[in-house]
Amino acid sequence: MEGSGEGAELLDELRAAIGKYVVLPSEEALTAVTLWVAATHIQTALQHAPRLAVVSPTKGCGKSRVLDVLHETVHKPMMTVNTSPAVIFRVIGKNPPTLLVDEADTIFGPKAGDKEDLRGLLNAGHQRNRPAWRISGPEHKPTPYPTFAMAALAGIGDLPDTIMDRAVVLRMQKRKPGEKVAPFRSRYSVPELNALRDRLAAWLGPLRGTAARMVPAMPVEDRAADTWEPLVIIADLAGGYWPAHARAACVAMTRHEAVQDEQTSLKTRLLRDIHRVFEAHGNLEALSTQDLVAALLQDADAPWAEYGTKGLNAYHLGNMLRDFGIGSANYRFNKGRQAKAYARNRFLDAWARHCPGLAEAAHDATPARPAQGKPPTTPAGSLPIGPPGGPAGPNHAR
Repeated sequence: MEGSGEGAELLDELRAAIGKYVVLPSEEALTAVTLWVAATHIQTALQHAPRLAVVSPTKGCGKSRVLDVLHETVHKPMMTVNTSPAVIFRVIGKNPPTLLVDEADTIFGPKAGDKEDLRGLLNAGHQRNRPAWRISGPEHKPTPYPTFAMAALAGIGDLPDTIMDRAVVLRMQKRKPGEKVAPFRSRYSVPELNALRDRLAAWLGPLRGTAARMVPAMPVEDRAADTWEPLVIIADLAGGYWPAHARAACVAMTRHEAVQDEQTSLKTRLLRDIHRVFEAHGNLEALSTQDLVAALLQDADAPWAEYGTKGLNAYHLGNMLRDFGIGSANYRFNKGRQAKAYARNRFLDAWARHCPGLAEAAHDATPARPAQGKPPTTPAGSLPIGPPGGPAGPNHAR
């Protein structure tokens, strides 16, 4: 659908305003955020409410600034960092707010506790007609509460798969030297962004009926199509180059997430295989890097022999485990010999978080100690000792 030009020009202005205050991972990401903001203004016409997952590996990557900009441009923003789930259940109705959730990693972490209701709401609210049932009133009557609402969630690290699969994902990074953004000052920035918000509402308000009837051609399928359809609808309403740019962003960003999912699955497989290797060695306190790599390569059913160009090596192993906060260190084994090694206790937290099917006793393995000062007690058994650093020379695979 070709627009009159008003919509395309307005999206151009919104895109420029967002890009002025935040550095996003790519041009496609900037396009996606622009369309997501606009889509909040036609929520009542949508069948799916795509999440916007704003994630980063560390603090200081601009996640909160993204939420600041969203707060001034989306339809009926509602910050939920300290909001009771009971309040949200009661404010979501036929014209729901746009939920903005900061520190979302605390909702889905192992200590979520009383935030489980909010977690359930965020999972269910991606699709229309998925109410949450609660007992309410003096008669304790089962009551359905609507959950359908668009939501942006900002947090450190990936959110659960149930959220990421339903989200347009922004993987934020720290700004490079030379990358500049305009300071976000309420006195000047808020009126500018609010003016764009009001113009979006005025443009899209009369088009809700049209949007509800649109069935745009999508370059992806299944849940990805459900998630990106509202953004493509906005682009088609605007016309100009936006329809092509929206679909290009959809393809690029969903492919990137598919690669991320594959890497995540591979790293989880690595954790499980390392658990198996430790079990096969009697759950020793530590295994030399050389022995661990060799054991992984010997599994004919595992992907490690074909990893990289010549198979998994010590460099690959260290690189993959770094994301879990696991590293090797010098250890003393039998006869006082040293080798780079991995202590079993360093894996316990990662196994508990990422491989919940692996039962771990609370008294697992006394920690092996790095070789510093006096030699520590030698672990039971005799471990073959390889040269420090494992196999000679890392093989840097692309």
